[in-house]
Amino acid sequence: MTAKDRSGLLLEVGELVQALQQHSVDVDSVLGELTESARQSIPGAQYAGITVATRNGKVRTAAATGPYPVLLDEIQQRHCEGPCLSAAWEHHMIRINDIAREQRWPSYCRDALKETPIRSIMSFQLFADHHTMGALNVYAEKPDVFDDDAVELGLIMATHTALAWNLVRRDEQFRSALASRDIIGQAKGMIMERFKVDAVQAFELLKRLSQSSNTPLADVARELVESEHPHK
Repeated sequence: MTAKDRSGLLLEVGELVQALQQHSVDVDSVLGELTESARQSIPGAQYAGITVATRNGKVRTAAATGPYPVLLDEIQQRHCEGPCLSAAWEHHMIRINDIAREQRWPSYCRDALKETPIRSIMSFQLFADHHTMGALNVYAEKPDVFDDDAVELGLIMATHTALAWNLVRRDEQFRSALASRDIIGQAKGMIMERFKVDAVQAFELLKRLSQSSNTPLADVARELVESEHPHK
């Protein structure tokens, strides 16, 4: 890939991230486009995907080009091992030159060879916290496909994808906070009207109900509202 091609790629990815910052496009569409850009831009890549996993062993595919990234994530969950999980939790980047020769993750490699034509894999960490991790992955059906240039471009794509993913998570947290504030407000209004108390007293009652039942405040509020309006 020439310097001009690389500049064009960075411009394209930057536009996607900017669009996501402005909330003008669908989140799944942006992640899908970033994944497709990785497939098209990294030399030798035939498929790409984004893997998301939790500490309790759940693995899901957030975006994928073709069926094999999804199937390989299912194999990782089946055995609780694999390059995408290791890249996400332990390393910034992992490269498999040939699954048939790979000594790490023996159960994963065995099933990957048996169930898919994939031979070469690169996985890049997107984020990892105490509960959740993410990795950008590219795959090829031939062995020894990904060279150092492919690694460099993969790191560039992973950096931009990580930025987009952080924006996605921030937006989801913001929307969740707004929804919680709205439902708590409804519950406060119901308590104020029924028991003729002010807003401070109503909120204090909600807090006590939350503490005594060891239930999040928003969940207590939601239960109250739904009990008043069971049809909703």
